[in-house]
Amino acid sequence: MSTNTESSGPNESPIQTLPNELESLRERIAALESSLEQKKERLDHLEAELGRERAANERLEARVEELEHAQTPIEARLDAHEKKLNANKDRVGELQARELEKGAHLFEENVDRSEIEVADGRLERIGKDDGRQYFRLPESDDPLERGGDVALAHGDLLPIQQLAKMDDDMLHATTSPLPSRLAAKLWKARTDPGVGDNPWEKGSTGVREYVTASDMKHWIRRQEKGISDEYAKKLVSRTIDALLDLSKNRLAIKRTRQRKNGLEYTERRVLLMEDAEIPGEGTGAPEQECPETADVDG
Repeated sequence: MSTNTESSGPNESPIQTLPNELESLRERIAALESSLEQKKERLDHLEAELGRERAANERLEARVEELEHAQTPIEARLDAHEKKLNANKDRVGELQARELEKGAHLFEENVDRSEIEVADGRLERIGKDDGRQYFRLPESDDPLERGGDVALAHGDLLPIQQLAKMDDDMLHATTSPLPSRLAAKLWKARTDPGVGDNPWEKGSTGVREYVTASDMKHWIRRQEKGISDEYAKKLVSRTIDALLDLSKNRLAIKRTRQRKNGLEYTERRVLLMEDAEIPGEGTGAPEQECPETADVDG
């Protein structure tokens, strides 16, 4: 008995501390009941939310089932439309083939080349004075005479001419070597006044036009910003090789000696001779003759 008295304190007996302990237990029970009530409310809320989700899921499942039932007749209608379109496409292709064999020129955008069956499978893309592209059988005259005179067919052009007709994006996609792209741009500068930066000069007797290696070097540096003078010199040689190759050697190279400031230089010139046969340009003398100028080779 003396031990219990010592653990409760010198002035308190176990009976005296009992009310405090009882009050503490009541508070603890109240806290637990409150927590239990909150959990019960949370559980009720979750059960209600779960019920709503189940109801929504049931509605979605019903909608999916409804759509699955509706898909069959839609697919059947699509199949019917596709068969009808294919039949019409076959009929149009047959009519176009017959018209082409009669000599017709058909607008390029209206012709699916892969679907047209003509003699020898040959179709030719041509341009006309109206600026539009047409398909025809080779050497067929249009009985309707639409679009004016026939321009030169793409396949009849020299490779350098074909590349020169492309925009920058198509040119990059078609040919990756920089010298070939520069050769195409250089040729375009010669034939297209809209380019503006044209290093070609009118030639003298026997020469239609020419461009010097030094002028070509400066032109290349204007086209390819940031390249060094030394690299531009190397590009000149490679571009000249590309010009010869892509023009199928319609161009000529001539080395001339020039003197400036008491120094003598050997200069290369790329020449387009008057008798060179260029598709669409033919042969002939230049409109005006002027003496060649003496430039220093770069």
